Amino acid sequence: MPTREARDLGLTRRIARRDFINGVAVGAAGVWVGLGSPLLAGQAAARSAVGDYPPALTGLRGQYPGSFEHAHDARDGAYATFPEAEETGEIYDLVVVGGGISGLSAAYLFRQALGPERRVLVLDNHDDFGGHAKRNEFRHEGRLFIGYGGTQSIETPFPYSFVAKALLRELGVEASRYPEFLDRDLYARFGLTRGVFFDRETWGEDRLVPGYRQRPWDEFFAAAPVSEAVRRDLVRIHEARQDFLPGLAAEEKARRLARMSYQDYLVRVAGLTPAALPFFAGMGFRNNMRMDTAPALNAAQYRAPGFAGLGLAPEIDWDEESYTFHFPDGGATIARLLVNRLVPRAIPGRHDMETMTLAPLDYARLDERDAPVRLRLRSTVVRVLHDGTPDEAGTVRVAYVRDGRVYQASARNVILACFNSVVRFLMPELPEAQKQALAYAVKVPMMYSNVFVRSWRAFEKLGVSSVSAPGMYHTSLSLDFPVSIGGYRCSQRPDEPVVIHLVRNPNRPGLPRRDQQRAGMQELLATSFETIELETRRELARVLGPGGFDPAEDVLALTANRWPHGYAYTYDSLGDPDLPDDQRPHVIGRRRFGRVAIANSDAGAAAFINVAIDQAHRAVQELLERHGLK
Repeated sequence: MPTREARDLGLTRRIARRDFINGVAVGAAGVWVGLGSPLLAGQAAARSAVGDYPPALTGLRGQYPGSFEHAHDARDGAYATFPEAEETGEIYDLVVVGGGISGLSAAYLFRQALGPERRVLVLDNHDDFGGHAKRNEFRHEGRLFIGYGGTQSIETPFPYSFVAKALLRELGVEASRYPEFLDRDLYARFGLTRGVFFDRETWGEDRLVPGYRQRPWDEFFAAAPVSEAVRRDLVRIHEARQDFLPGLAAEEKARRLARMSYQDYLVRVAGLTPAALPFFAGMGFRNNMRMDTAPALNAAQYRAPGFAGLGLAPEIDWDEESYTFHFPDGGATIARLLVNRLVPRAIPGRHDMETMTLAPLDYARLDERDAPVRLRLRSTVVRVLHDGTPDEAGTVRVAYVRDGRVYQASARNVILACFNSVVRFLMPELPEAQKQALAYAVKVPMMYSNVFVRSWRAFEKLGVSSVSAPGMYHTSLSLDFPVSIGGYRCSQRPDEPVVIHLVRNPNRPGLPRRDQQRAGMQELLATSFETIELETRRELARVLGPGGFDPAEDVLALTANRWPHGYAYTYDSLGDPDLPDDQRPHVIGRRRFGRVAIANSDAGAAAFINVAIDQAHRAVQELLERHGLK
């Protein structure tokens, strides 16, 4: 019998979350018909079965069960030798392993260099393309609402390369026009600010305090449920104009900060009482480093509290030249634009950044027999082998598992645009030093949960648009970006439905950074959707309940985008050796091997769209130069 909590949280209600539980589609007739949720209106008529249109699936998404098990088999040695496989009879100019932005860019750049007659096959283990750039769709009363399930934006702290700029321009993306589509002041017009949620487990009571970084610090922390000693220290650190490293030149300060964690800086240098540390626990820095693994210099560059008096110039500057742009579906629009160019039958017409948002996509046409480019989903590559020695072979065999059967395709060239951690198992013939380099990095685990709710009145009543919740299951939750583009309109009034975006980064404090990420990966893999949903609804009830939010009534759908293998690993001055660039593991790991090149954001050691594009370009150039195809 359901508990009272289950009923109060709405866990007993049959809503759209039941479309896709733990990544396994259930019978279409039992799901699409008779659930009564407005979210499903129109979807049953538009699609004959669950899974025909992956962006509309809810429940557990991202790296869902069924998408990674065959890769784990390869890791465990099941395909150490090339398996018996059904011959497809297909021979391609290029096979790309991985349909993320880097893989799609590689396919595009290869054909751009050699001509549209070149035949390309893209294989991806998921039911949707885009890699981490995933699109989540929700419908209510005939209206479409879009969220991002992974890659958030086009952004980097440094200018794009010529190649990346040119590709975006060819796709019709004009990043400088972002202010036209972003209603930057929407939430401010309703009096909404940033808030911090102090949880009872850490601070003794649940309390949401609005106005972080907008109210005077003494006023903000006076409203928090903290002791007087902690309050004084938090105000001091946030207001500090003191030089905590006096008598040192800026270069020496930077050197010392690079060799200590932000946590050590706060406690040992700035004198913060350890009782105040939980306030900073949810702060994330580049590549999801937390206060115990982030170099203090990195925290200073991100303008974290405690550094204002040191006289250091911040180095992180997200300006127009950095190509900042957020689409309603994050980076998924870039992936869709690439597919529009590669497989135009699936997305008819030539689209740009405005028209792509609502452009229809027919997944059934991604892999048609006579198309020059085929995008084959639900196909996990498990083995790659040259037909002969790498230096002399004319073709490469690629084995992949689809619907439980092993198939084989051949190609004159292969680009591995999958994770570096997988590459060494696909090609055990790689040199040992290269395999060790590929194994070095540990991808950043994370989960982006999108909760589709009836309205954002609770946010309005509480005076917040985003909340930091360092002690909770998700360490942040926020209203989605107010972006309207093309024919798509974002939620603009508190009585309209909206997507709430929540982030969980399951690091394990106290361990070295890579070990933290391994532990977080294992946690995410072991967590069921039922647990995620329970914790998500509990959190929403605790944070937003005082504003009138009722999870049983107000939650229309929940999509948990789980990424045990998340963003690419970025080096830091605490956890990684200081090596020349050409000796970094990612540079050694990405070396071409015969007719096989490697392209992914791992190969650039940075989780940015432009890096994925640049690495695709490098891999294509390596193949062209190696085989004299230029």
